Amino acid sequence: MFCGSCMNDNAVAKELIKAGHDCVLMPVYTPIRTDVEDMSVDRVFLGGVNVYLSQKIPLIRYLPRWAVGWLDHPWVIKSLTSKAGKTSPELLGPLAISMLDGLEGNQKQEFEDLLRFLQTSIRPETVLLTNLLIGGVIPQLAVNADVWVMLQGDDIFLDSLSASHRAQAIERMRRLVGSAKGFICHSQAYAQSMQSLLGIPELKMHVVPLGVATEDFIDRAANSSELPKGDPLIRLGYLARMAPEKGLHLLVDAFIELRRNGRFSNVRLSMAGWMGPQHAGYWKEQQAKLHRAGLDGQWSYAGTVNRAEKVAFLESLDLFCVPTTYADPKGIFLLEAVASGLPYVMPDHGAFPELHRRIAKAAGEVAGGVAIGRLYPHGASEGLVKALESVLERSMKKEAASPMVLAELDIATHTKRLVAVLQGKSSFD
Repeated sequence: MFCGSCMNDNAVAKELIKAGHDCVLMPVYTPIRTDVEDMSVDRVFLGGVNVYLSQKIPLIRYLPRWAVGWLDHPWVIKSLTSKAGKTSPELLGPLAISMLDGLEGNQKQEFEDLLRFLQTSIRPETVLLTNLLIGGVIPQLAVNADVWVMLQGDDIFLDSLSASHRAQAIERMRRLVGSAKGFICHSQAYAQSMQSLLGIPELKMHVVPLGVATEDFIDRAANSSELPKGDPLIRLGYLARMAPEKGLHLLVDAFIELRRNGRFSNVRLSMAGWMGPQHAGYWKEQQAKLHRAGLDGQWSYAGTVNRAEKVAFLESLDLFCVPTTYADPKGIFLLEAVASGLPYVMPDHGAFPELHRRIAKAAGEVAGGVAIGRLYPHGASEGLVKALESVLERSMKKEAASPMVLAELDIATHTKRLVAVLQGKSSFD
């Protein structure tokens, strides 16, 4: 799939390099997959295959590097993981704990390879890890560099573990906090939650609002032909993983309810996004519900979309909604929807309330009455239906995002704020 965190990391690296910084983007576990130019080095560290085998087969841990290093080549990892589903829950807990143990864990050889490369080939002044779960060697990294950690979903992974493994993992993560220079989150709400969970001192926690590359959306809006006047159809859109945690089933149910009451017979449901093999049954359930409701031909699924296809897909929509069941700490898809000029309906948890206020402020409006979006009480399916009805009744229209909104959401703004924090110059409030 196209990973939101990978795409953000890649976009930030591109901006840093463009600004003259010496930045190296290093993939871990698997090669990154992004919908634009890949800025990462052609090498994978803590390679997923070796990490997995080191956990499952003790003998692997003692083989010389030349015997197992080939398993870290990007093409090998891509080949072996191309049809992989979700990692077994029985393995996740012990593997997470071992990774957090760093040089004391089963992946010692992989970590030593990473440390050797950093110390001999790069010698960085600053290291920014994209989550704490790969931070087992932060104490060793911190000897020669400032180590920062981006927290953006660590808690969601922890919640997938058994109670015992979760507690052990958190205990190890808390031990690493003291060696890190600081931590970065994309929203204040998530920062407060992670401070409490991991015991992070307030002075070490910083908030840097997320950004996205907006130029494609601007270029598309400037060059696209005007849609035919009087188009009676309203396209309600979803762009995210086809997964329960993204709330696809809630949107399907809401769409069925909208069509059932007869007032919104012109609404169509358009969906796009990656569907993992573990969710094939879930997707069939959604299709079956739509069929039983007599809505065959009233919805569409575009599958996984690349950058150009994504921009075109968003352009085709009239209203955007991804009703996540969990408190999403990022919400990249919402930023891209707003950059393309889409009105939206989103749940009032995770990063969305702060994103909603940012958008309203940049647009020069108050958050409670922002013309391009609305939040509804999360966990309330009737609240989602009412919010969608309210927006549809008000005929909220798609309009080009204002220059102020685009500037606030742009990856260049995000990167400048990130650099300021890493250099100790300021912290965004």
